[in-house]
Amino acid sequence: MSSRKPGVASDAEFDAFLSRNATRDITVLDARNPDFAVEPDDGCHGGAEGTAPIGDCGTSKRPNAVNTPYDRVTKSLPIEQMADGDYTAPIVTHCGGGGRGQMAKEFLEKRGYTNVINGGGPGVAALWGKFGKM
Repeated sequence: MSSRKPGVASDAEFDAFLSRNATRDITVLDARNPDFAVEPDDGCHGGAEGTAPIGDCGTSKRPNAVNTPYDRVTKSLPIEQMADGDYTAPIVTHCGGGGRGQMAKEFLEKRGYTNVINGGGPGVAALWGKFGKM
């Protein structure tokens, strides 16, 4: 097993999250930046030929995914609210490997969201296999 970035869920934590939320729609917040000039590493997994194109968010390939880039400069997400304002709605955050996914998770939690987990991203294959098609 490859090492995970701090805050990325363990397999057991992620399985428990999925089990608790089995009857609910889970929102997947893709915190990667589609501008690879800003975040060059996002091109590894985010480009059209990558394993998890950012452009797939909200399509039949990833219907529950929204691309909401985490801004490292302002330390924020460009959102007013997520999940129609339901602060208990299940949300999986991710980026390529989990760093910005964790920052996005913490940003949401500071705003009152209580059911958020960091799924790492396509760089964490064990978790990506469980939610990458959402």
